Amino acid sequence: MTTTSIVTGGRQTRRFAPVGPRRHRGDRRHLGYTVVGILILAIMLFPVYWMVNASLQPSGNTLTGDFFPVNPSFAGYEKAIADQGGHLVTSLVISLGTVVLSLAIAAPAAYALAQFRFRWISIALLVILIAQMIPGIVIANALYSAYNDLGLLNSIPGLILADASHAIPFAILILRASMQTIPPSIVEAARVDGAGHVRAFVSIVLPVSRNVLITAGLFAFLFSWSDFLFALTLTTTEDVRPVTLGIYQYLGSQVSNWSAVMATAVLSSLPAILLLVIAQRFIAAGATGGAVK
Repeated sequence: MTTTSIVTGGRQTRRFAPVGPRRHRGDRRHLGYTVVGILILAIMLFPVYWMVNASLQPSGNTLTGDFFPVNPSFAGYEKAIADQGGHLVTSLVISLGTVVLSLAIAAPAAYALAQFRFRWISIALLVILIAQMIPGIVIANALYSAYNDLGLLNSIPGLILADASHAIPFAILILRASMQTIPPSIVEAARVDGAGHVRAFVSIVLPVSRNVLITAGLFAFLFSWSDFLFALTLTTTEDVRPVTLGIYQYLGSQVSNWSAVMATAVLSSLPAILLLVIAQRFIAAGATGGAVK
């Protein structure tokens, strides 16, 4: 038991603060929560560990592989890069194109919905929400018919446009929530100095919205990088193959060499992991940017 001195009105009084069994019980409770959290995290990350472990097995068989790669082999990565390297580059080009197209459309649309006061804005938001809830297979089937007439099947621009149609509604919603917190006075000050609507948007609004732009761009990249449905529906030849479709087709021909399959999965996971690690502070700031006005 400890004592703390408190001075009130020139008099010093002592107050006893119990630091015995109660404090120890609190420490044990926190320790128990920590252990439970570590166990849950280990269970959730075990598939990732087994993916990396299987990619380093020299035999290529995950059933007879060791729990820990004592003698790691990079033959699976060599085969994966040789067979799937072009598909990884294709996915990277499509994902970066999706980010550029999504932000180019979503940023000005979100700013208009956030700052301008028109009666049709609520209807526009309802349409965006409905577009966000449409199943992907419905959009893919509709795009297949349109792409067949326009000659966009088996093309990178066609996949970029398809992935952007999925990313733009979500980007508009999170960008609008953040841009609603931008004080109109700073935009009006730029207008008074002679800047037009476009100049004020580019010079004032976009720099202020940097965090949420990075967040929206990252989600657009992840949507496109992990896309399988559009890639499967809108490609009929091997001219354009994203890595998700490459892994799907890889399973049928490489079932006896799982190290190459797992190596491809590891390589396809690296860009998303690196982006999340690098941009995590921007994501935290951008995700909560519109939470408080």
